[in-house]
Amino acid sequence: MRYAICNETFEGWDHERICRFVAELGYTGLEIAPFTLASRITEVSAERRSELRRQAEAAGVRIVGLHWLLAKTERFHLTSPDREVRRRTADYLAELARCARDLGGELLVLGSPAQRRIPASYGREQAFDFALDTLRQLLPALEATGIYLCLEPLAPPEADFILNAAEATELLDALQHPLCALHLDVKAMAAEPLPTPEVIRRYGYRLKHFHANDVNRRGPGFGETDFVPIFEALRDIGYDGWVSIEVFDYSPDPETIARNSLAYLRKCAARVGLAG
Repeated sequence: MRYAICNETFEGWDHERICRFVAELGYTGLEIAPFTLASRITEVSAERRSELRRQAEAAGVRIVGLHWLLAKTERFHLTSPDREVRRRTADYLAELARCARDLGGELLVLGSPAQRRIPASYGREQAFDFALDTLRQLLPALEATGIYLCLEPLAPPEADFILNAAEATELLDALQHPLCALHLDVKAMAAEPLPTPEVIRRYGYRLKHFHANDVNRRGPGFGETDFVPIFEALRDIGYDGWVSIEVFDYSPDPETIARNSLAYLRKCAARVGLAG
């Protein structure tokens, strides 16, 4: 099992310090929120991208990819009825793919619920068509970079489009592209109609990336969510991707979150015969 952690957990830390610290704990991956680098990814120069990658690799950590792709941006929207907005959004996602490649990453996690809401006066089917158009425009950039786009289901009230794994799979079926895949998040799966392990087993054939957190928005092991059956399901589908810790409640502190979450996940994985 490969473990990563999301860099926004370490608010105020510089990149090199984060890389050194998480490597010392035993993480081998770091996932990056673009807004921690700049207000727009286009402001991160080629030289800075190379430096970030060198610092990670020097610490023994791989930058897995990017998530929170459109968070804290303006004028981008996946499901906009405006063709120009969709084109602009696809172009920006393409630059995120190029940045992920430059950083040594392999994937983009498309969550960003505010930038994919169903437009006023439109329905879900129309939003689906708008999203499909935006993502089809992105495909050439995915092919040029080899970066995977991972669709992340998110539950209400946070989101109103791509609410569950079934809806994400419907969009993936329409895209029909090998570089488009599924991302699953433990907190979000709590709202699925099926138990979390069953969601993993049913849709695991699409799964490329995985976020570990507790339903209470804290780190794994900081709440009531039992990760043993979750790891059993990941084992059963032969999952070999990253398990990346993403939290939304940063208490008590980044060091404790990172240390205790990894220790808990390793304990659960060992119980079902998974190494790492």
